[in-house]
Amino acid sequence: MSRLRLLFAINIFLGAFLLFLVEPVAARQLLPVLGGSAAVWITCLVFFQTALLLGYVYAHQGERKTIWAAHMGLLAVAAVEATRWSYTHLGMDNASDHPVWSVFKELSAWIGVPFIVLAATSPLLQLWWARVESGEIPWRLYALSNVASLLALALYPTVVEPYLTLHAQRVLWFWLFVVFALLSIQLTLKIRALQPRPLQEDSVKTSVEESALPKAPLTRKLLWFLLPMGAAMQLSAVTSYITANVAAIPLLWILPLSVYLITIIIAFQFSRRVPPILLGRFLILILASLGYALSHVDASWPLWVSVILFLIEIFLAGLFCHCEAVALRPARPSESTLFYLVFAAGGALGSFFIGIACPLLFSFNYDLPITVWLTALLALAVTWKTGWSQRMLWSVASVMLLVLLFMVRIAYQRDTPVAVRNFYGALRVKQTVTYPGITKRTLMNGIIEHGTQVFGTDALRKTPTTYYAPDSGVGLAIRFCCLGPEPSPDPNPDPNKPRPRRIGVIGLGAGTIAAYGRPGDRIHFYEINPAVVPIARNAFTYIRESGAQVDIVVGDARTSLAREDPQHFDVLVIDAFSGDAIPIHLLTREALAIYRGHLAPGGILAFHISNRHVDLEPAIAVLAASAGMEARHVHSRQNDAQGEYTATWMLVTDNTGFFLQPELVAHAFGPDTRPGLRVWTDDYSALLPLLRW
Repeated sequence: MSRLRLLFAINIFLGAFLLFLVEPVAARQLLPVLGGSAAVWITCLVFFQTALLLGYVYAHQGERKTIWAAHMGLLAVAAVEATRWSYTHLGMDNASDHPVWSVFKELSAWIGVPFIVLAATSPLLQLWWARVESGEIPWRLYALSNVASLLALALYPTVVEPYLTLHAQRVLWFWLFVVFALLSIQLTLKIRALQPRPLQEDSVKTSVEESALPKAPLTRKLLWFLLPMGAAMQLSAVTSYITANVAAIPLLWILPLSVYLITIIIAFQFSRRVPPILLGRFLILILASLGYALSHVDASWPLWVSVILFLIEIFLAGLFCHCEAVALRPARPSESTLFYLVFAAGGALGSFFIGIACPLLFSFNYDLPITVWLTALLALAVTWKTGWSQRMLWSVASVMLLVLLFMVRIAYQRDTPVAVRNFYGALRVKQTVTYPGITKRTLMNGIIEHGTQVFGTDALRKTPTTYYAPDSGVGLAIRFCCLGPEPSPDPNPDPNKPRPRRIGVIGLGAGTIAAYGRPGDRIHFYEINPAVVPIARNAFTYIRESGAQVDIVVGDARTSLAREDPQHFDVLVIDAFSGDAIPIHLLTREALAIYRGHLAPGGILAFHISNRHVDLEPAIAVLAASAGMEARHVHSRQNDAQGEYTATWMLVTDNTGFFLQPELVAHAFGPDTRPGLRVWTDDYSALLPLLRW
């Protein structure tokens, strides 16, 4: 029997390990085709929670009938699907047109059945254990499964991603899944051979031991649902906020998810050993701190401050919700899988509300304020019977957080003539008027600025601002790329006369770069978010007043460029941002090959790398060196009078003469390098070493 118990434990541990190892791998594979959007991971979370629910539904059915053959058949189907995902190149067409549907469709095709099998493993094997041992449900095995999940998440950013290509990650996962499937089949056959008495409803009702145990009331089952829903909303809202304002990278997915899992482990391992009154006091403190931070809608904080604050908030809120849910778990073994099922349903609805419903329902990002308010309401409901002190505490907290929600709404709406939200983020145009009557409009995505225009005089309105000033890297590239005469039949061309330019820009923003357009120039913008286009055309005038012919291509820039004939750009600007950094798939060797195919002879690539949290300069230096191109960084300083920000650009070209021009010699310098840094490819990247904490 001890060997059988060990087999149970190994299956549960390996199943949970694979369940959470496949999540960042599959999501990482989706990022490039969806523009590196921060919403990719949140939508993936919705899928994972939904698939987890389906796994628990399957396990719940295992309580009611014998499913030996069906289980082994499902394992075989899962192995076939895992083989296809791991060893076959799977392309995605037009994913950016319907991103949510694309995420669900592709994940279902890649890992749908394996994920459901892995999700069902822990509750199903715990039920079989109870049958074999003729005892209670071994709840601590659920904590064991979460320890395995936590180990998988810890290993991914520290070991798996830095040292293995994406293809190697899939292959490794596949062979571990094969081992899991074989062990599962062996365990299933052993359990079947023991012929334990089925735990059917009729036999349960006639069991003297179980009939003596109380049946869970409806109100308790409702809390089984609502408390995990609140915890899942915390996870999704916090992860969405961090990734949308920093970068869509696995590390920033994994940290909140790891803390979330830790709260589940503590809840199932220690249950009520965490005093709810003490926990509630700490939770009140952190919710108040978070409320203060959220009320300053445009404020930015150091990365480590934001991460620590939000991780503490997830920990306390998740621990509260999960401990209270586990404390209400059923006494009857026959209700154990129902508990898991309702628990998973709450998690699925919570992630669905944040990841899918909120972008459709609200023009502004209210995810975190709503989540914090709901957490206080749940705390009020759970602690209602503990006395007037707790009722008063959480009643006041609930009212104050509701007031905070309205304050955030007012703050967002103040000086905001335009606001729209979709899969790619929450966009708003912030308008301010300063003395003496100068109007300034800024395009915001979260707390990230994507362009500003100053309306006062004609000169101010037509002057590039923020990161695109004339002395910035992109300003120098556009001004000095094409000073030579264009080939013409004129026998005596003017060498100082600038010729018409072809400029490509990845990332539209407010369309600021269009201000550099002269008659005869052509500027092609590539923008993945369709909501940006009408804002740039109507709320700002850079495009309308440009002297150049301006075209806008909607869709992922890499995909669009790969389909187009060579554009012969004199300058190609890479200015697309997901959060506070350029998406990684725009900085790989394969992306560089596409860019070079669209450059005119001696053309220049201008990478915008201004951000607070990621140092991309060494990565682009390695990328340029791998292609035999020269790279220089240009750092321009802030000029408040002209609305110019501190900006850092990397200029990359194989035209050695470009950097010899006096203006470039004075402003463009050799890049910083990082020893041991590998060139990024579509199959390999590691952003962790480049983070600025």
